[in-house]
Amino acid sequence: MPIRVHNFGGVVGWNAKKYLPRLSSESYLKLQFVSRRKSQKYYIDYFLEHEEAPHPLVVNLETVNRCNSTCEFCTANIHAEKRPYKKMEEELYYSIIDQLHDWEYKGHLTLYGNNEPWLDKRIVGFHRYAREKLPEAFIFMSTNGLLLDVNKVKSIVPYVDQLIINNYCLDMKMHDNIKIIYDYVKAHPEEFQDVDILIQIRYLKEVLTNRAGSAPNKQSKGRIVKETCLMPFTDLWITPHGKLGICCCDNFEVTEMADLNQVSVREGWNSEKYRQLRETIATGRQNYPFCKYCDFIDAGLRMDAVDDALKHHRMHGARQSVFKKK
Repeated sequence: MPIRVHNFGGVVGWNAKKYLPRLSSESYLKLQFVSRRKSQKYYIDYFLEHEEAPHPLVVNLETVNRCNSTCEFCTANIHAEKRPYKKMEEELYYSIIDQLHDWEYKGHLTLYGNNEPWLDKRIVGFHRYAREKLPEAFIFMSTNGLLLDVNKVKSIVPYVDQLIINNYCLDMKMHDNIKIIYDYVKAHPEEFQDVDILIQIRYLKEVLTNRAGSAPNKQSKGRIVKETCLMPFTDLWITPHGKLGICCCDNFEVTEMADLNQVSVREGWNSEKYRQLRETIATGRQNYPFCKYCDFIDAGLRMDAVDDALKHHRMHGARQSVFKKK
């Protein structure tokens, strides 16, 4: 099926987010921390065993640091944005993609961060180049859909494996332009058979995580979080300046693990700052100042990628054991 709609718990889930926002957020986070604790530890232990850091599972490459939405949980919304405007230089973008090609990167790639990708008029061409250079990578686009129409969908789908349209609203209904896209794709499935299009109906005022204290509608209140975090082990987070930040929770771009204007992608991912961060946070966020109050946990993509990586690791290990026995 080329197009799906997901609304995160139906009417019950929607009303919980609307009328019991804090309880809904805290309950979800507690469940995720408990259910994912063991797998996170396995992956972190596996990661730290390597002299050179394994490839990131997700490369997030933000080409312009602006959004056009009013989502109340995000500092990048048009009312809360404080970052100096920046578009990534084309030379830097192409260099990063070329380096990922030379590094034989085959994981997830998204030209998205704390922004709306369609605000960058180069976005289709950038995706075309990424697809050519990284044919085995899983390329996905995440958009709020406010600028989207059928022609734009047609222009991007040859170069992405998945198109995620986050339909932020107050009434649990598709926006008019998204409904037109949905109807068109349903009527012409043959045009979209090679891409997964996912429409997510999301509450515009939802309370999610405090995002290291940056979320406008959920402050950290000084409560230390002692769980570890996967993001330094799974995500390469690239700002339009070419800096490697810790993760998406650094909305204000204050952390810097490396500068891709000075070092290569591979060198940046293996930098001393990254090594220190990973060793410190492996036993809990309380050990790293930027992360100690952050309650962010990924909604699914990272754990799916982690599970796949661990499965591959175990299968490879089993094959190696067989060869040794022979």
